[in-house]
Amino acid sequence: MMGKWAGAVCILCASWGMGVWLAAQWKGRLKALEELRRMVYFLKGEITYGHEVLEEALRRVGRRAGSPLGRIFESAAEGIAGRQGESFAGIWDGVLLREKKKVPVLKEEDWEQLRGLGEHLGYLDVDMQERTLLLYLEQLDLSIEFLRAHGRERCRLYTTLGAAGGMFLVLILL
Repeated sequence: MMGKWAGAVCILCASWGMGVWLAAQWKGRLKALEELRRMVYFLKGEITYGHEVLEEALRRVGRRAGSPLGRIFESAAEGIAGRQGESFAGIWDGVLLREKKKVPVLKEEDWEQLRGLGEHLGYLDVDMQERTLLLYLEQLDLSIEFLRAHGRERCRLYTTLGAAGGMFLVLILL
């Protein structure tokens, strides 16, 4: 009898914990996208107003961030410095593939948008690079707005459904 109750408590804790984990993933993705937006704004400023070359602009932004997302920018700068005939888009894709595991909260669509940013940077003039960055910032703003608008209800839903699902499972098994 004691084993049944211990198992029921484990099921309840695990299902509630899964809901809490999903809510934390939602919040983590929002935080990561907001950080990415700040970094792209800094990159835009470095290129547009600082008239920095892409390599130096990426390096500065990456150092300033000091996070796994910042490491993406620093790695891209290192790739440009050591490039051997490879395009920036190729360097950027390679960096994203290597660094993807270090930022697990981003979804595949976020990585695709980031990949699209790299396809248009590096070989264009300053005005076109600025427009590319502004387009990416618009995409980021839409994603961030969606996450903010639905965040409270989704997080509450995840935790509530996790707990309710656990209770339902316990009732079925007992």
